[in-house]
Amino acid sequence: MKKGHQITMKEIAKKLGVSVSTISRALKDSPELHPETKRKIVEAAKEMNYQPNLLAQSLRISRSKTLGVIVPEITSHFFASCISGIQDTANKRGYNVMICQSNESIEQEKANIRTLVSSQVDGLLISLSRETNQFEHLYDLYDREINFVLFDRVQEDIPVSKVTFNDAGGAYQVTKHLLENGSRRIVYVSGPEDLYISKKRKEGYLRALAEFGVHQDNSLIKITDLTEAGNIKVARDILKMRPQPDAVFCMIDPVAVDVLTEWKSQGIRIPEDIALAGFTNNPTSAVVEPPLTTVAQPGYEMGKLAVSHLLDQLDGIASEDPISIVLETTLVPRKSSQHFEVKK
Repeated sequence: MKKGHQITMKEIAKKLGVSVSTISRALKDSPELHPETKRKIVEAAKEMNYQPNLLAQSLRISRSKTLGVIVPEITSHFFASCISGIQDTANKRGYNVMICQSNESIEQEKANIRTLVSSQVDGLLISLSRETNQFEHLYDLYDREINFVLFDRVQEDIPVSKVTFNDAGGAYQVTKHLLENGSRRIVYVSGPEDLYISKKRKEGYLRALAEFGVHQDNSLIKITDLTEAGNIKVARDILKMRPQPDAVFCMIDPVAVDVLTEWKSQGIRIPEDIALAGFTNNPTSAVVEPPLTTVAQPGYEMGKLAVSHLLDQLDGIASEDPISIVLETTLVPRKSSQHFEVKK
């Protein structure tokens, strides 16, 4: 144990093999617990020299009535929708919202967290940046007993509540749609492989291929860094593939729009030469030519549910045990993928 280390409820819970919420209830002398369970927990806390986090306690007692929100980018239509859901719901419950963007940078994400915590927000809502592949800063929040909820881009192992979409299910839907339209050589354009949504959407893509008896070909999985330059490079690389794919599924709509724009500049006909689909139902997807097949995500609802759960935690309404809320998605078929007759 490091010198000066302050024992947390998480460590007591790990030693005794119980949940953090059980430790919390025992140390608050909750009547819900069996007296013997409380006795064992209190004794273990004394042996381990547990000291309550006075800062966290004072914040719970003396609320700032302000929440912190961190998103990868505010200009994204999807995250703007999430923020609207967060703000509307928080305001109705008497809370203000401080919004920060990480600009897809892990260092900026860490700086945002430091700023918001030092501003004594009551809790945090965080969607991770594309660079976030190390999570010590999140575990630090957890160890300090600072309330936070992860949404959309999450880290699965941290024992806090999360609000996500059925990303695998949505990717399965759009891949199945391409397969039902006759495509068999389908490229999946993924974002950084560490991203939760990259992994989940790949799972759905592969599940649909397997269901249709299509052999998994790893050369058909392309990676982009989600920048315009990276997306254009992937678009050009796909056109060099032999044999050429008959469909492309991009992890998010902005990637698909960049791919579509590059292909049109080279005279590629969509969907006649190659079908194309995205994911997110960004407004741009409906106005490009041809309109883009995609998957709709209720961003406003995600923001609303994420902040509602955080506030319920702060008010003691929700269980202290973490939960996972998964929202469903909806396929939005459009002209960009309709180059084969649908099989009945």
